[in-house]
Amino acid sequence: MQITFGTDGWRGVIAREFTFDNLSRVAQATMDWMNREGLAKQGLVVGYDRRFLSLEFARRVAEIAAGNGIKVLLGEEVAPTPAVSWAVKEHGAGAGVMITASHNPPIYNGFKIKESFGGSARPETTLLLEQIVAYNQEEGRGVSSRPFDEACRSGLIELVDLSNQYLRQLSHLVDLEAIRKAAIPALADPMYGAGSGCFKRLLDMEEIHDLVNPSFGGRAPEPIGENLQELCSLVGSGRYRVGLALDGDADRIGAVDETGAFFSSHAIFTLLLKHLHERKGLTGEVVKTVSSTRMIDLLAQKYGLTLHETPIGFKHICELMLTRPVLMGGEESGGLGITGHIPERDGVLMGLLLLETIAATGKGLRQQLDEIMDEIGRFSYRRVDTHITPEAKELLLQRLKNDPPVTIAGRAVSSTNFSDGFKFVFDNGDWLLIRPSGTEPVLRLYSEAGESTMVDTLLRAAHQIAGL
Repeated sequence: MQITFGTDGWRGVIAREFTFDNLSRVAQATMDWMNREGLAKQGLVVGYDRRFLSLEFARRVAEIAAGNGIKVLLGEEVAPTPAVSWAVKEHGAGAGVMITASHNPPIYNGFKIKESFGGSARPETTLLLEQIVAYNQEEGRGVSSRPFDEACRSGLIELVDLSNQYLRQLSHLVDLEAIRKAAIPALADPMYGAGSGCFKRLLDMEEIHDLVNPSFGGRAPEPIGENLQELCSLVGSGRYRVGLALDGDADRIGAVDETGAFFSSHAIFTLLLKHLHERKGLTGEVVKTVSSTRMIDLLAQKYGLTLHETPIGFKHICELMLTRPVLMGGEESGGLGITGHIPERDGVLMGLLLLETIAATGKGLRQQLDEIMDEIGRFSYRRVDTHITPEAKELLLQRLKNDPPVTIAGRAVSSTNFSDGFKFVFDNGDWLLIRPSGTEPVLRLYSEAGESTMVDTLLRAAHQIAGL
């Protein structure tokens, strides 16, 4: 089987693609890479989420690391992905591995690589890992491992509490005392994932869906509106002022505002950028992906901050955070990261910062967003995913590359960005993005405009362009 890394790691259906044999091949390739790059002597951090067999998969990775003479710091309990990333940086480890499939459905598991800087593996690194896996298979190279108990006795595997170190770091980045004094009625929904208990340990917040449930209640642990109906209902009842939701490995954030409505990642990004710059006095550059809101462009312009637009995937944001003085970076999926931490998305930290904005202003999330929109304008955003055959997708790609439209829905296209899909921007800033999935027979259509009717018009036009 060919192993391919996606936007953040290798994932597969448990017992079909994600098997102990395939995991062992990827783990061995990781140790080969660490030895090749001179990282092995710095050791490896290994963490895992609450998915089916995640602990057993993590232990297998640790056994293979030990078999290759690499010291392992293995989480003694479930921990969020950003906790693993932070541990890599704090301990000066050569790399980290997180066993998780993030927000994917319960039947999946996955393998995320974290590099020595404490962020997601760069594209050149994952490409090299894919090549090492393929080479090892072609050459018939086996896997070196050491039995778990024996490796623990020898000191090659050490059990550590990854969450304590991580939560201590977050307490330095957020004014927890101000949040406590504000006594904000808040409710957390970790969606049965690895973030369970994080808000509770820091702020004694109430939580729902915090038990161990590898089926995640029968739905994918992705903090989007359709998956947060119970959280919306509870906040909408008036008992709480805000709801905070985390994905399965707690590196993504979703929220519910004081009205009980879902508060999108675009809105969260916008609020936090203002908070970091205006209230916390931080500055730097801003990074967003091609599918993110124009509100970020307008705030960056207002503050005089350099703005970068990257392909989708936080690894692209991470690369800029390593080389540029980035204040904040974010993507549509709810992955957001800030300066002074790690070049990594962190859902728990973003949730704490949202509470900090409420404590600082005395205003709910929706009220704060309305005030920003009163300054920069109001925006409507929608994404539609639709099925497309591989043949139709290939024809569409060729047509858009060779003969992209210069007018859409009767409007002249003023600029384009084809770095990840096909983004068409109009003179007033409205935009349309047509982006075929690289791994599924799916066409993703995105649009943002000042009026919801124009969003609908542009999405209909996108369907016509695609011949759907």
